[in-house]
Parts: sequence; C-alpha cells; structure tokens
Amino acid sequence: MTENPAEESLTKPPFSIAAAAFVSSFDRFAVSPLLVLIATDLGATLTQSLSVASLYYLAYGFSQPLWGVLSDRFGRVRLMRLALIAAAIAGLASALAPGLVTLIIARAFAGAFFGAIVPTALTYVGDTVAEKHRQPVLADLMAAIAIGTALATAASGLIADCLDWRIAFAVPTVLAVICCFGLNGLQEIRSEDGGGMLRTLWSAISHRWVLLVVGLAFVEGAAVLGVLTLLTPALQAQGVGAGPAGLATAAYGLGVIVTSRMVRFLSSRLTMPRLMALGGSTTVIGYALVAVHVSIPTIFIAAALLGATWSFLHSSLQTWSTSVLPRARGTVDGALRLDRCGHAHPRDRHSVQPPRLRATDPLRSERPCHDVHRHVEC
Repeated sequence: MTENPAEESLTKPPFSIAAAAFVSSFDRFAVSPLLVLIATDLGATLTQSLSVASLYYLAYGFSQPLWGVLSDRFGRVRLMRLALIAAAIAGLASALAPGLVTLIIARAFAGAFFGAIVPTALTYVGDTVAEKHRQPVLADLMAAIAIGTALATAASGLIADCLDWRIAFAVPTVLAVICCFGLNGLQEIRSEDGGGMLRTLWSAISHRWVLLVVGLAFVEGAAVLGVLTLLTPALQAQGVGAGPAGLATAAYGLGVIVTSRMVRFLSSRLTMPRLMALGGSTTVIGYALVAVHVSIPTIFIAAALLGATWSFLHSSLQTWSTSVLPRARGTVDGALRLDRCGHAHPRDRHSVQPPRLRATDPLRSERPCHDVHRHVEC
C-alpha cells in the first residue's frame, strides 16, 4: 500500500475507477422515472413511493463524510471494492423486494454503499494527478458520471415501460460485481496523515477553507441536482410516458459530455471564479425556460444547461477540494459530497411539486391509480 499519494502524470482517470463511478451514478438516478410505476405495482400512493428515492438520497448524502474518513484510513481501492460488494447485495434485495417497506430499506442500504464510490474515485484522481493537470482529468471522470446519469434516466424508463421496473435495479447490481473485479491491480492509496480518524476529521471541519468549499458545494448540489430529479416527474405530470420523459432528462448527461470537453481549454484561459460564474449562469437560463413552460423541448434544454453547470462549476469546486487539505483529501471530498443531501427529499414537500399537476391527475391521487401510463382519471 502506498502511504503517500503519488503525483503521477495521468491524463485521464483509470478506466476501472471511471466505470465504478458510472455504475454508482446510474444506480442513483435510475429511480426517478420508476416512482409512478412502483406506486402502481405495489399498491401505494406516489407520496409513499417517493420514500424509495428520499431514503436513498439521504443515506447516499449523509454517509459521504464517513466514507471519506475510512478511505483516508484504510485505502481508496479497498474501500471501493467492499462498498461495491455491499451495494450489489442491496441492489439484489431491491430487485426482489416483495413490498414497499422492504424496497425502501433495501434502497437506503444501496444508497449508503454506492455513496462510497464517487467521492473515493474523485479522491483517487486527486491523489494520482498533479494539481496543474487535475481539473481536466476530474472533468473527464465527471463526464463518466454524467453518462451514468443520462443512461439511468433514459434506460430505466424504457426498461420499466417495456419490461419491468425491477430490472432497472438489477442492472447496476450486475455491473457493480463486474467493477469490483475490475479494480484488481490498481495501486492502493491512503492518506499520508498518520493520525487517527477523529484527528483527521477534526483537521477538516476546523479548516475555514474546507468549510467554505463544502458550503458552496451544498448550495450547488441543492440548486442543480435538487431540480434535476424533478424534471422527469414534471413531464410525467403533463401526460408524457416514463420512457420519453427519461430521454428528455438524459440531456443532462449530454450537456456534461459536451461541455466537459471544453474544460481543458477554458481552465487554461479563465480564472476559476470566472469559470464558476459561467457555470452558474447556465443554470439560471435553464430554470427560466422551465419556469415559462414545461415541455419536452424546454426540459431537454434545461437539463443540458444543468450539465454545463456541473462541468464548469462543480469541476472547479472539486479541484479546489482536492487541494485545500491534501493530508485529509478523502475526508474533505467526502464532506464535499454532502451536497447530495440537498436533493434528498424536495418532492416530499408541498411547497415543491412537479409543475402543472392537474387536480384529476394520477400523480395527485391519494389512492393507487392502475392506469398511469394512459393517465386515465382515477
């Protein structure tokens, strides 16, 4: 095991690391197009089925600091391998869940274990790539994550429409097992800090720049991912099927892929604050479009613009986080990922609902609707 992080001249993230991050992202975003179908199949209301996503996101977000500390202590690759095995078991339980309560519990465990993958992958890149090359490599890794997001929202809706929603949970389960074997042979890395876990955690939370970057990331996560998870249900509320709605929201991944190719060029010509401001402005434009009208074209454009925000703004915050406290890099990256709690359960609140819901829409129904595909009044 390497005690001190190596600064290797990598120009892209290791494939096995990127693949594991892809699977984690796929599993996290696969649920959005499935919520209405889960409610129908398990005889629940939409409000009840929302707990499947809410508990997943809460477990995913709040487990991040723990995984960061553990990766500093025991090693990045070892932690990812164990987390993938545990996530696969939880994913299998999700696919076989006989009822809503079992499904909610299984998804919560899946969220907690898949939550270890992306922050540890980002930390691994921070450990093995020199700082001057780090942001473009992180952007490449984030592009892999975005592909997982895009394919999840598109494929899970199509799988649920054509086959069964349970298969959408089984797919990342199989991929997690494959990725676990793919991590074999990677150089193990852990923090250079020889102190205990509590000392490492305290060094992070007592550092004012760490607190600043974590706070900014929390706001960004709530603003970007919090609304992203609402886009598919918003289209479904207009009568659009799960498949087409998921495909429209998949433009987020397309936006990240396209704009992440621009990060290498722009990061050498713009200061980090200007690149962050550019990313924030694309979110404002996207939200303005959706505020005016909700349709497949406006959702597609808004999702793509959110992807641009993620490339420009989040890659800057992520680069900053890997440099602010190198001796506790995993802990800092884990704390940074608390922004995932920002979209844990916005849909449970009456103040934030998918726009333009009709009073007779099945999504409003307090009892199960058995014809949600056709939006027959229940």
